[in-house]
Amino acid sequence: MPMVLFACLSLLVATTLIHYEVLGLMNRHLSRAPVRARARLVIVIFVAFLAHTLEILLYAATLYLLARFGKLGHLGDAGRFSFDVSLYFSAETYTSLGYGDVVPKGDLRLMAGVEALNGLLLIGWSASYTYIAMERFWGESDKKALKT
Repeated sequence: MPMVLFACLSLLVATTLIHYEVLGLMNRHLSRAPVRARARLVIVIFVAFLAHTLEILLYAATLYLLARFGKLGHLGDAGRFSFDVSLYFSAETYTSLGYGDVVPKGDLRLMAGVEALNGLLLIGWSASYTYIAMERFWGESDKKALKT
């Protein structure tokens, strides 16, 4: 259990830093990008999606390593366990989709709960950032339209 707790804390820190840096970079550079407001919002969505994908991959890799080499549990059927199963489970858990067709066993159950909460927080952060970006970019395009 201590190994899983350490992994959970490490992933919380890593995913929060990734999200902070990605959103910060967009905040600093996107307003100066020579593209229309509509394109900026598309960029925000795709970059946020890529950040979430990277965070899901980190969870999946950690789950895989803890199960395969740490022998701290498994996901679903132990005989069919692979990185694909870890990736699927991680995406399902991070987004709180929760089909329940792959169930963690052993100490990995704790990581599933942490990943779900972490995913909800980071998805909420992305939604909040997207709303603020929309307000800002649409406001800029409205001001430009009034000037012409």
